[in-house]
Amino acid sequence: MRISLMTTCLVDVMAPDVARATVTVLERLGHEVVFDKRQTCCGQMHTNTGYYTEAAPVVRSFVDTFEPSLDSVDAIVMPSGSCAGCVRDQHQLVARHEGDEELEQRAAAVSAKTYELSELLVDVLKVSDVGAYFPHSVTYHPTCHSMRVLKVGPRPLKLLGAVEGLEMKRLEESDTCCGFGGTFSVKNDATSDAMVTDKAANVVASGAEYVVAGDASCLMNIGGKLRRTDAAPRAIHLAQILASTREDPFVPSETILGKAS
Repeated sequence: MRISLMTTCLVDVMAPDVARATVTVLERLGHEVVFDKRQTCCGQMHTNTGYYTEAAPVVRSFVDTFEPSLDSVDAIVMPSGSCAGCVRDQHQLVARHEGDEELEQRAAAVSAKTYELSELLVDVLKVSDVGAYFPHSVTYHPTCHSMRVLKVGPRPLKLLGAVEGLEMKRLEESDTCCGFGGTFSVKNDATSDAMVTDKAANVVASGAEYVVAGDASCLMNIGGKLRRTDAAPRAIHLAQILASTREDPFVPSETILGKAS
């Protein structure tokens, strides 16, 4: 397949290793990955806070970038449940709110080919074992948008369950939010800190070496709390585990997700 990569703003700026890992996994499976340098934001920060009118130009930019290549690519992949959820659930809503039927139809066409990484692998590429090797204990945080908006369900766990050497640890209250929520963490910092404190405590109690999720934003929040409290577990994106092999194992880098402490 020919797959277009949308890195997302946060991965591009704060966790580029996640984008590289996504490409590594897909190319190892024999697929061609292309990258459109015109891509910017999906508009999630605007839509999540109800600024639909302000989001409309961002949605149009996203559609203008990816629509022209729909006939030449089989799918658009995003290593983020929240950004993929925005494209699938909110882009048409924004266009409808603005009374722009043309944009709504174009957004629907782009949305139909857009997938979060685990969706693409399991549903479209029909694989669960991607040949990964990760000899560490891991606990899984299903991010809010992945779980409630995109409804990725057990797909990430199916992929993790096929990783050689990986030991899965149970995360108590896994379905509760980490407290990030984009602007929520800025507008409600005390509540956000209380929520991530609970989340980090559950990660530590799991006994896992790593907490894994499909959203760099949540991992940045949880990983930041873990580092500030000198807790041992580190945050890692699903793509980074899937990219790790015996021949080319995961090595923590100085990116915000990979930094050890």
